[in-house]
Amino acid sequence: MRAWRVHELGEPADVLTLDDVDEPVAGPGQVVIDIEAASVNFPDLLQCRGEYQVKPPLPFVVGSEIGGRIAAVGEGVSDFAIGQRVCALAGSGGLAERASAAAMTTFAIPDELSTAAATALPVNYQTVWFALVTRAALQQGETLLVHAGAGGVGSGAIQVGRALGARVIATAGGPDKVAVCQKLGADVAIDYNTEDFVAAVKDATGGAGADVIFDPVGGDVFDRSRKAIAFDGRLLVIGFTSGRIPDIPANHVLLKNYSVVGVHWGAYVGRDPGSLARNHVELVRLVESGDVDPLVGAEFAFADAAAALTALGTRRTVGKVVVRPGG
Repeated sequence: MRAWRVHELGEPADVLTLDDVDEPVAGPGQVVIDIEAASVNFPDLLQCRGEYQVKPPLPFVVGSEIGGRIAAVGEGVSDFAIGQRVCALAGSGGLAERASAAAMTTFAIPDELSTAAATALPVNYQTVWFALVTRAALQQGETLLVHAGAGGVGSGAIQVGRALGARVIATAGGPDKVAVCQKLGADVAIDYNTEDFVAAVKDATGGAGADVIFDPVGGDVFDRSRKAIAFDGRLLVIGFTSGRIPDIPANHVLLKNYSVVGVHWGAYVGRDPGSLARNHVELVRLVESGDVDPLVGAEFAFADAAAALTALGTRRTVGKVVVRPGG
């Protein structure tokens, strides 16, 4: 079968190669999936460059979020049937025609979702739920500020935040992305290219600031978010798509009595693997109620996998960027 692999580190267009590799085998507790859609995330781009905290040994197949149909089940697996539509965390890499996955990280796709949209659930929406519920304990009636609201995790945070009963303020770059945030359900959408989001948040909250801030950007956005947070608020550190890891002045944290909260979902799952299934149940409930409908912003043919990752790195995409192995 074919798979996109990284043999040396660098930009995807330079280092991704389409290789013929052995077919995955369903070992004990595993399934093999015929991949119909594989989504890419910013950490995939960082892994290509060797800049992510998790560094798989070379060569490796890029990608982790997949959707497709069960092709084989291993010993001890009784919850899945051949041909069943599922989404999963790909154990052997997602940008391939087939992948193995642990049965415990594989989930049936709700009838309400397309396979492409379902690829957002295993990482993006799990991260969002972990951030807003487990780490921030977001409460009904609180104000949630979501940065990069039109992106993969940002779009999910808007939807889940609304479902949890929060008032959602979102930032995005440019009128088209602002319109996406509004369509997703943001109560207030701010174009950070033309507006000072700190002033806009203060204005929208009567000067109080946001109770919870969801920040996948870091850098200057994090620095300015400290000025937009409410007393006793929670500033969620999701990632650093800006490229700069900010410093935290402890005196400011003390004076405004807010918390800076780390959100390393992967590490948490490693300590509590059962959280995947528990959180998936909650996410499916939101899908079935219509509160969650993952946004697929772009789909690429399998031959254009490097272009998909490059597009993600330009920060011009919205929602999920999906690669179709059959395309």
